[in-house]
Amino acid sequence: MKIHIKKGDTVKVISGDSKGSQGKVLMVDRDKYRALVEGVNLVSKHTKANAKNPQGGIIKKEAPIHISNLMLLDSKGNATRVGRKLNDNGKLVRYSKKSGEEIK
Repeated sequence: MKIHIKKGDTVKVISGDSKGSQGKVLMVDRDKYRALVEGVNLVSKHTKANAKNPQGGIIKKEAPIHISNLMLLDSKGNATRVGRKLNDNGKLVRYSKKSGEEIK
């Protein structure tokens, strides 16, 4: 299965509890088809007191979300499907199916 998003892309959540929220992709797990998106799919994690967090308690943390629930945003901020085509240099690049422009 092809993965249409990469680390650093801005995406929109199209289904699930975080539907409608947008964020930057922090990490993509190609084996499990999941991505970690900044500020999306937050879960509460109970932590014990340690050197890094002397107080302990409950912290909010991003959990991975399935790639099928994400849609890439083009440069204008519109959610779009992604295609692949050869550019003038013969290199395979991603492009927005909605506007036709290249995705950097």
